[in-house]
Amino acid sequence: MMCGAPSAAQPATAETQNMADQVRSQLEEKENKKFPVFEAVSFRSQVVAGTNYFIKVHVGDEEFVHLRVFQSLPHENKPLTLSNYQTNKAKHDELSYF
Repeated sequence: MMCGAPSAAQPATAETQNMADQVRSQLEEKENKKFPVFEAVSFRSQVVAGTNYFIKVHVGDEEFVHLRVFQSLPHENKPLTLSNYQTNKAKHDELSYF
């Protein structure tokens, strides 16, 4: 993968779910609601000065959210950050870069 070029969408892994779980509280605080389900479905990654992860998450019923999670470079020793998100997504919505 070229630096800056996003990867193709891939099925979520245990590592992807772990990242989603780590930023769940940030999303719930911003949205002022608790999600009954929080299951990572797919993801894309983009190498920048760190890595952006675009993660599609099932949050209950037919609802999905798209997360942009930033992982800093290892030597910076910073926690994962929820950089941006999109709500009201459907299962068939393509995971976009935002």
